[in-house]
Formats: sequence, C-alpha cells, structure tokens
Amino acid sequence: MIVLSGPSGAGKSTILRRLLETYPDRLRLSVSATTRSPRSGEVDGVDYYFLTSTEFARRREAGEFLECFEVFGRGHWYGTLLAEVTPSRNAGKTVVLDIDVDGAARVLSRFADVLTIFLRPSSMEELERRLRARGTETEEAIQRRLEVARRELERAHQYQFQVVNDTVEHAVDQISEILTKQGIVK
Repeated sequence: MIVLSGPSGAGKSTILRRLLETYPDRLRLSVSATTRSPRSGEVDGVDYYFLTSTEFARRREAGEFLECFEVFGRGHWYGTLLAEVTPSRNAGKTVVLDIDVDGAARVLSRFADVLTIFLRPSSMEELERRLRARGTETEEAIQRRLEVARRELERAHQYQFQVVNDTVEHAVDQISEILTKQGIVK
C-alpha cells in the first residue's frame, strides 16, 4: 500500500493520474468515500463514493472504514473503505491512497508495510496560486485550505519520502524512482 498526502492544490490528482497511466498493471487508486456533494463532472464510484451522512455513519459504526475523518471542519466526512483496499492487496496490486495526514497516521497504525510519500508545493505562494486558479473555492475556503496546508506541511517529516511538485514531470519521475527502488514497479 502507498499513501500519498499533501496539501489541497499540491497536484496529487494530476500526479496520481500520470502514475496510474504509467503503471496500470501494478497500481490501483483507492476511491475514497465522502459525505460532500459531487462537484461538476465528478462521478460516483470513480471520483468518490458519495454517501449520505447517515450511510457514512452506519458504515463507520460497522467498522467498514480503514480510516475516516471529518475534514475542513464543515461537517464533511472522508474515508477509505476497507472494501477498496483488501481485494487489490489480495490480488497482488499495490493500492494507492490519496489521503490527508490524519488518515495516513491511522493507516500506519494498522499496517506496517505502507510506503508514505508527502507531495509538497514548491512554495506557499504557488499553492495559493493553484487554489485560486481552480475557481471553485470561496475566499473563506481558500484561507481555510491554506491554514490546513500549513499544519500538514509541519507533519511532512513523518513521511518516508517528500517530493516537491515544481513540475508534474519532475514529481512523477521522482515518485517513479522511489517506487522502482522500493520494488513496487519496474
């Protein structure tokens, strides 16, 4: 299992897409569950499993999550369903989890053999530029994400590897090199 974390806007989705295209026989992205509403273009079961708050709570209480947390303090829950991880691990594929630092800590408390990579922006200014360029966030949401990013960056040292996303190509190359050295891909 691989955990990839980093602040919102660091480029995790773009880099993961490239890695999955490059290593389709070795890597599989775990689709997270959330209680937030889908954004334009997002598809249930592909981008996230969009669950009602009641369904999420029921599954959480039934122990169906590897990890789950309320994120950004707005009542939205995110989590990794065990059903997303177990079948791929049993089939010999490496499952990639795109989760935050709290989720990563929870996963590490349950599995010792997890490779952890923290994706950093080249600077806080660049991160803010990327968040604003999305055009999907209010000013309040951007400021909240930047504050969360500062807290996450303070915990980056808890990861085995840190990669700076100065360019997508460079970050993908660095992560590919890590995966090769770890024997995950060839």
